[in-house]
Amino acid sequence: MSRCEMPAPESRNLGDFARILSPETLPAQRVELGQENLANGLGKLVLTLVELIRELLERQALRRIEAGSLTDAEAERLGIAFLKLSQEVQRLKKEFGLEKEDLNIDLGPLGKLL
Repeated sequence: MSRCEMPAPESRNLGDFARILSPETLPAQRVELGQENLANGLGKLVLTLVELIRELLERQALRRIEAGSLTDAEAERLGIAFLKLSQEVQRLKKEFGLEKEDLNIDLGPLGKLL
């Protein structure tokens, strides 16, 4: 299957998802595991995952707020929690010398992560 024939990432078919993530379709990326790069690389990976999960949780919270399934107090608590998490991620990005673009890894045909 060529890149132009790939199914849309929104496909609910597990087989489509597996084909998109097959080694032939993903760009070759080399991971440098030198001692000096290890801490920074691990920090980048962890922050990327935290940022991805935060975005997903925020989207879910917004859907629940719009659907009216959260009280005002619950929505406010969620907002405060997301604000604190965002501030902590910003602090850690600064500590590791990372920018937002550094956390936006390329997933090949799926596009950018964030």
